[in-house]
Amino acid sequence: MREATKSKLSLWWTLSWQLSIVFVAVVATVIIGLCIYATSILSPNEGMQVQLTAALEEALTRDSQGRIVIADSPRLRSFKTENNRLWFFVATPSGETASYGVIPAPYADLARYVYLIKDADIRGASGTTEVASIDRVDTAEGEYRVMYGGNASRSSAFLAILGKTYLIYTPLLAIALPGVFLTIPRVVARALAGVKDIASKAAEIEPRRQGARLPVDGIPTEIAPLVIAFNGTLERLENEFKKRQRFLLDAAHELRTPIAIMQTRIDGMPDGRERQRLLDDVARLAQAAEQLLDFERNDQAADLDEMVDLVEIARMTVADLAPLAIAAGYQISFQSEVKSLKRKGSPSALPRAVSNLVRNAIDHGGNSGMITVSVSGSPSGGGSITVDDEGPGIPAEHRELVFEPFYRVTPKSRGAGLGLSLVKQVAANHGGEVSIESSAVGTRVTIDLG
Repeated sequence: MREATKSKLSLWWTLSWQLSIVFVAVVATVIIGLCIYATSILSPNEGMQVQLTAALEEALTRDSQGRIVIADSPRLRSFKTENNRLWFFVATPSGETASYGVIPAPYADLARYVYLIKDADIRGASGTTEVASIDRVDTAEGEYRVMYGGNASRSSAFLAILGKTYLIYTPLLAIALPGVFLTIPRVVARALAGVKDIASKAAEIEPRRQGARLPVDGIPTEIAPLVIAFNGTLERLENEFKKRQRFLLDAAHELRTPIAIMQTRIDGMPDGRERQRLLDDVARLAQAAEQLLDFERNDQAADLDEMVDLVEIARMTVADLAPLAIAAGYQISFQSEVKSLKRKGSPSALPRAVSNLVRNAIDHGGNSGMITVSVSGSPSGGGSITVDDEGPGIPAEHRELVFEPFYRVTPKSRGAGLGLSLVKQVAANHGGEVSIESSAVGTRVTIDLG
């Protein structure tokens, strides 16, 4: 069950979503990489700036005398809890100041100049590893310049930078991702178009159509070895098929001579039941050899472009086999809706096919009743030949199997089981089909040539 599920996976779908995920992963990696790079070159205090600004918005106020005061607000206490070494120095553009926490000694002398600086990153001071930053902070009370430091963290700086740059990568993802999910499936579909064409052409290859090969041009390089291997397999199969054909043709030809010798010797025997039985057996053997030859000759289907008259073929077949049918106890008739029905076909294969249908009716029609051969035309210019008998019919479970080579409804029935198979083969070679209808009151077999 698991293997069957895997076999139903769509290559187009698999490639589309995998390529889309790869693209998303690449974009995410680039964004994260840029943020990591920014973290390495920017101040570690970047992570504190947003929280400090929010804390100062609540903590900065003025006393009754108008001097700035840093109140111990809840947000500032929370910020202090997270950054136990927090310190900052606040100055207004006019020079008013206030401080919080312990300012490192190397930066104490710089405090009086803070009101002049809007933005600064101070690192590498002698005597300390502390990093200080100066930023402009706007609150409801006005503009302030703040120098601050404390528990600098690269991870918090990374998150802060990632948050600040969302205005860049969010529109990028909003535009790129839909484009990717719409474009990649189309690109993959176009890349696999050649594979679909190859699959459709492979489905059109017929077993008897020799020389058929799949084209290698216009397909992906990765698929070409598979197509070349498939073409090689077709060539090997054709070679083996030709060997089989030659063997069967040679075997059937070789059987003719001993059959003729046997028939001559039996003809010289005294009349009697045994002689007649032997003659019947030899006739059956000769018919099987001829059907085998017909089967293999027709398999090659070399003469399909000559103009033939279906009415004339059916009429001549009835005339040739009428003595055989009458001797077996039947009546036989010919009917046609048209005087002539010409089309392209094989002048050797079509008469054999109709003859096989009539012989089959003679062999299995119960030796009584009427055998009717009829011809009818079609609006498209084609036609059909139908053979009806009034025999016992063919059981439903055998009706499709009777067209298989060497299949016989009853093991002891006469013939080699090639007659109806040959008929089906002839119909297929002419672009038609053969159908069978059967009941307890008779059987109808029709060759429909379109």
